[in-house]
Amino acid sequence: MVWASAKNTPITNQTVRVEDGFLRSKGLGAELIAPLSLVLDDLGIYYDPSRSSRLEELIRMRALLRPDQKERSERLITALKTTKLSKYNVGHTELVDLPAGQRIFVPGQVEDDASIPTGTKAISTNLELLSAARSAHPDAIILYKPHPDVESGLRKGEVSDEDLKSLCNVVLRKTDPITAIEAVGEVWTMTSLLGFEALLRDKKVTCLGTPFYAGWGLTTDLGAVAARRSLQISLESLVHATLIDYPRYFDPISKLACPVEVVLERLATDTLPNPGPFNRITAKLQGVFAGYAHLWRR
Repeated sequence: MVWASAKNTPITNQTVRVEDGFLRSKGLGAELIAPLSLVLDDLGIYYDPSRSSRLEELIRMRALLRPDQKERSERLITALKTTKLSKYNVGHTELVDLPAGQRIFVPGQVEDDASIPTGTKAISTNLELLSAARSAHPDAIILYKPHPDVESGLRKGEVSDEDLKSLCNVVLRKTDPITAIEAVGEVWTMTSLLGFEALLRDKKVTCLGTPFYAGWGLTTDLGAVAARRSLQISLESLVHATLIDYPRYFDPISKLACPVEVVLERLATDTLPNPGPFNRITAKLQGVFAGYAHLWRR
């Protein structure tokens, strides 16, 4: 397998952290669907704001874009809006009879995900996130979407039905997150990538933690943001660093490295190999043992 290396991102240290990219797949990693993008970081990792990461360095470097770079970012933003692509691209796309009024989308997260202990302090559970959003907006229509890995029973982060009933108006189960974003005016999140995807769609984003897109003048930040992120940048600069420079992409058709635009096209046209029966069987076995995940996720 060959992955495209991001330009101007030399890997200098021996320790390199690897994570899924932000335009990942059609299907969940928890269901063993292979990624179409990865990020490799020799400085830190994007979800840990306690120190700088290669993504942070790229964001600062792209603060002033050349005309061709700005145009490429704009085309990418337009394509993402048009195709309604997100990280995993799962869920149904119909929302029926949503209540009228000020709508706020609160995406649930996996509570044992590494971005929670590193990226947020005061608010670190989905229940606390929902409570904070409701406290700040007592009369708003709050739409809550459980994280798909939690909904599938594979990860931690479930909120009780009683708490959901008291804190939100609508629970969006197995719903495409972009459809939810498009139905609201604002998103409240801890560190979810959906905050970044909401920025792409011109939505107001409030962060209770410190995701990679916080602190650059594009979000309302209620979490602690390091002074090194005091630079004000454009959305196009953030997109260039985050989706063009930082990840490495793999084309499952040609089996070669590729730019982000090729992966976007594969996802948009659904020209992707189908997972085999072994993949489905293994994913189901993983679900059986999900309740014991605490034994190996420490």
